[in-house]
Amino acid sequence: MIQIAVMGYGTVGSGVVEVLSTNQASIDKRVGEEVRVKYVLDLRDFPGDPVESVLVHDFETIVNDPEVKVVVEVMGGVEPAYTFTKRCLLAGKSVCTSNKALVAAHGAELLQIAKDKNLNYLFEASVGGGIPIIRPLQTCLTADEIVEISGILNGTTNYILTNMTYGGASFDDALKDAQDKGYAERNPEADVEGHDACRKIAILTSLVSGQRVDFEDIYTEGITKVTAEDIKYADKLGRVIKLLAMSKKEADGKYYAMVAPFLIDAANPLYSVNGVFNAIFVEGNMLGDSMFYGSGAGKLPTASAVAADVVDACKNLNENLGFYWSDEKLVLGDTRDDKRRFLVRVKGDAQADKAAMEALFGPVEVVDADLAGEFGFVTVSLSEAEYAERAAKSDKILNRIRVEG
Repeated sequence: MIQIAVMGYGTVGSGVVEVLSTNQASIDKRVGEEVRVKYVLDLRDFPGDPVESVLVHDFETIVNDPEVKVVVEVMGGVEPAYTFTKRCLLAGKSVCTSNKALVAAHGAELLQIAKDKNLNYLFEASVGGGIPIIRPLQTCLTADEIVEISGILNGTTNYILTNMTYGGASFDDALKDAQDKGYAERNPEADVEGHDACRKIAILTSLVSGQRVDFEDIYTEGITKVTAEDIKYADKLGRVIKLLAMSKKEADGKYYAMVAPFLIDAANPLYSVNGVFNAIFVEGNMLGDSMFYGSGAGKLPTASAVAADVVDACKNLNENLGFYWSDEKLVLGDTRDDKRRFLVRVKGDAQADKAAMEALFGPVEVVDADLAGEFGFVTVSLSEAEYAERAAKSDKILNRIRVEG
């Protein structure tokens, strides 16, 4: 019998216990041994819950028990999750997690400890919830050089933008609806400001580059400035607005990463990804294009991914599976050099003010969304730096959104 412990009995933690219990027979068969939860760690009590029989409040109980071979960390946040995870690895226990904040901040160190101790630190659920992406990148696509990863990596923001696009809601109303349905936290900052997606693309870029990517180095812009007016311009262009997390390896060998709202057209495979669903587009130099799609969040989809890591960890108790990136920092390319078109909304009248805008931005394609006192236009391809420099010379700009493709 392989004994495991679960640290954290919130949404995901309770889901992991449920998955391991519901699918107990098939999991035991795949592992080749019985897999049982010996402890669940939480500060709270759960009267009447079956978890009472295995509930503990002291981490030392887990870390000092040699019978516990695999630990699930689903506490969230960096501390005390980091300290607990490190001590478990040093004590000879593999760790499985869904904690993107911890993986993004300390993944290199924890992976090195796991490698040195011939254990595993597994984190499939940290990116994309229930969508398998970490394992495919590490195994199925390991012979490819990954040149691009882009995707919708946050279900909350995708739900909000979908509601704004097809339901006509304002940002504030769409956010409240997401909160009422449990898709958004009471404090939604990590989601709507793009921080959650940023950590996820940092993890994916670290994995494919083999070097540590600091999420603080990634240009990140959320969706709080996207308005109903922006949605109308997108519709006129036959496009939709999506919060994309992107990482590309360019010809110069540098990786360029960014999180921001983009206008995408129907030819883009991410165009029809709506609601709380996530999708991750991967381009390999041999494979070409592929896409991974599914539930990006939620109790059981995320718990399913964690439980799959538990199975792998139990099948490989004394063998490191090779999930690794070094602590050498990857210096990202300067996104100010990235070139693309921009949709720009400005105060004024197209007939009267188009010439002034073309004097600043070069030839533009005017977009009429039938909004009083303003018009929009799409620029030619400009670098981020060029756009910023030219936009700074006008006091009429209301908003701008990047155009993908």
